[in-house]
Amino acid sequence: MQKRDRRAVIVGAGPGGLAAAILLAKSGVKVTMVEKRSEVGGRTSTMQQDGFKFDIGPTFFLYPRVLKEIFAAAGYDLNREVPMTRLDPQYRLVFGGGGELLATPNVEQMEKAIAAISPEDARRFHHFITHNRNKLEKFMPFLQTPFESWRDLAKPEMMKLLPLLAPWRSLDTDLQVHFKDERIRLGFSFQSKYLGMSPFRCPSLFSILSFLEYEHGVFHPAGGCGAVTKAMARIAQEMGVEILLDESVEQVVIERGKATGVKTANHLLEADAVVVNADFAGAMRKLVPNRQRRRWTDERLAKKKYSCSTFMMYLGIEGRYDEVSHHTIYLAENYKENLRDIEERHTLSPNPSFYVQNACVTDDTLAPPGHSTLYVLLPVTHDTGSVDWALEGSRYRALAIEQMEKIGLKDVERRIRTEKILTPAGWAEDFGLYKGATFSMAHSLDQMLHLRPHNRFEDVGQMYLVGGGTHPGSGLPVIFESARITSRLLLEDLEIEPMWDTGEGSRPLKAELVGAAS
Repeated sequence: MQKRDRRAVIVGAGPGGLAAAILLAKSGVKVTMVEKRSEVGGRTSTMQQDGFKFDIGPTFFLYPRVLKEIFAAAGYDLNREVPMTRLDPQYRLVFGGGGELLATPNVEQMEKAIAAISPEDARRFHHFITHNRNKLEKFMPFLQTPFESWRDLAKPEMMKLLPLLAPWRSLDTDLQVHFKDERIRLGFSFQSKYLGMSPFRCPSLFSILSFLEYEHGVFHPAGGCGAVTKAMARIAQEMGVEILLDESVEQVVIERGKATGVKTANHLLEADAVVVNADFAGAMRKLVPNRQRRRWTDERLAKKKYSCSTFMMYLGIEGRYDEVSHHTIYLAENYKENLRDIEERHTLSPNPSFYVQNACVTDDTLAPPGHSTLYVLLPVTHDTGSVDWALEGSRYRALAIEQMEKIGLKDVERRIRTEKILTPAGWAEDFGLYKGATFSMAHSLDQMLHLRPHNRFEDVGQMYLVGGGTHPGSGLPVIFESARITSRLLLEDLEIEPMWDTGEGSRPLKAELVGAAS
């Protein structure tokens, strides 16, 4: 007989936690979410300032299928709750070494665009798509299941995939099979930055990221990605989930090695299970005493590899830049040196690559009439103590504005009506990100699958992880998949049958489907 009135507390109301709350509530669990900020969404939330709205973190919404299925399981239609626009062109790539590319999901047009830079590579585009469609289909089941030991990695079906996945190759090396021009390879590998990694170090598996964009589209949710998490929170509350805002968790209560609830300044919340949806390293150091962590001690966390951070500028602009694409990525001529500055030297590049979202060309609800928003991101080193942002912040801001002229954004300084800057120090302080690493632990081979913190947390009983810091990894649809994995494990332990795996529109994700985004 199914047990009733089981309780779960979820620490953090980011996208993974919200998805888990919906799935657990659907299965009859009483869920309380505890969020330290004044709004839901974590890094996937909306900042409002002087009449302008900005996504704080992710701006690309890829592969909505995973979230559609979660909404459908709860009896909701994602398209109705959060209308989305499929972008075409998806983004504009500007190469500091010369040339540019308007990336489009139209295969014929994309081949012509590639041919303008490298005719030989244009002929290989179709093969790239076919190869990665096969790679994704074969690997998909492993992104849907937990990895709790090396035995999961050693399964015969996983071993058969090794020639296809080629884990000994970097992403760039893998792309050399398809594309000879370095600029084209960068156009199909910059997506490794969704994971906070260099394409020269990122495992070759992640060629599926750019494939996803061309096969399944790049979307803009009306109101930005923050509108998605707001809708998720509303649905969760309609399903009976309690969400406590402005409530910071001080510690996970642990009795005889098992999590039995959480303590905040105002509450002691008892639970049969605790789900942590927060930056893994930062949360562990704060919430679970070091002596109660056997594998993930402070000392071990300090030795792990972490993603890059980002220098962010959120600018409210008078007027519009309608000639500039919704998404523009500038890849500096010295791209490899940029990456060495970030990952090895931990210094600031004099000629950095950057990304700009000019969202009002698609969605004019984000700014007052006659105005627009610019979201500017420069990848930088995570905090190693080598960069003093109190000193460097203003200099790097000026450099960013100067760089923006290279993609046609002129006269920006004079037109700024409101702005906010977020540095690695700000990411650490405002969002609790360890070392200010925007994408959590790096997705290197020695920190993936069973080597990543487990969805069923191995150091504390009745404690679970969801989000980019656990398996399968970073990127919104992958984070949503982590919510399904984690929720199934939790319900299994509570001897409750998942209630979203039956019925039309609520089945598990099929093998031909997957997603990843930032």
